[in-house]
Amino acid sequence: MPRVKRAVIHLKKRRKLYKKVKGYKGNRKNTIRLGRVASLKAGVHAYVDRRKKKRTFRALWQIRIGAALAETGFSYSKFIGALKAAEITLDRKVLADLAANHPEVFAKIVAELKK
Repeated sequence: MPRVKRAVIHLKKRRKLYKKVKGYKGNRKNTIRLGRVASLKAGVHAYVDRRKKKRTFRALWQIRIGAALAETGFSYSKFIGALKAAEITLDRKVLADLAANHPEVFAKIVAELKK
């Protein structure tokens, strides 16, 4: 049976790994064994945090809407309930943007709900 030489494949895999872990601290950046573990863990954290980002932004939008409502005397929960009752289908992202960048439009929405 002929001898298998794997130098090219091994070097390609190593270069790919080193490119991924460039910038890491300690031996994680220049050893295969530690670099592989670090790369896997980084991938896991990236996956989880892509889902966490959605939660974080929703919380931020709720805070922005609540802050804009504090001046009007409406509570956040009553505001959302009134929106649903009035069948206004603006989501929290749009409402938060209106509250931050277009307060006059947001005030009109609140005035409409108070009627």
